[in-house]
Amino acid sequence: MTSRVIEVKPSAKRTLKYDYVSSNSYMSDTCDVFCINKEAVEDVRSKMLNPQLVADATEIFKVLGDPTRMRLLYALAQRELCVCDLTAVLGMTQSAISHQLRVLRSARLVRYRKMGTIVYYSLADAHVVQLIDGGVDHARESQPR
Repeated sequence: MTSRVIEVKPSAKRTLKYDYVSSNSYMSDTCDVFCINKEAVEDVRSKMLNPQLVADATEIFKVLGDPTRMRLLYALAQRELCVCDLTAVLGMTQSAISHQLRVLRSARLVRYRKMGTIVYYSLADAHVVQLIDGGVDHARESQPR
């Protein structure tokens, strides 16, 4: 495998440096040439998330990956509901709903308030609404028409 640096001058203003490595058979199903834009790589590397934030975001997506929890969140995106109302909306037992709400609470996706003996749930904030709306919109776009 040969390796060399090639300078490419797209304009008179700047020179980009690329690492060029000739193609080998293990790469033939993706590219004929392996070329790294060092400027782009450095730019993106400087913007990468720290590992703990990546882990936290991954956990949120894991929680969202359950159909029951997604249904719960979608119901709560419509309006605040008590546990009994959620059981009626989703056709599930109070125990099952409570279990899923605990998972959503621990992921900080929902919050609750007590009014006497009744517990009302709502989405934690506008970011959760955006996650749900974005996921639902993307799923709708993916469905055949």
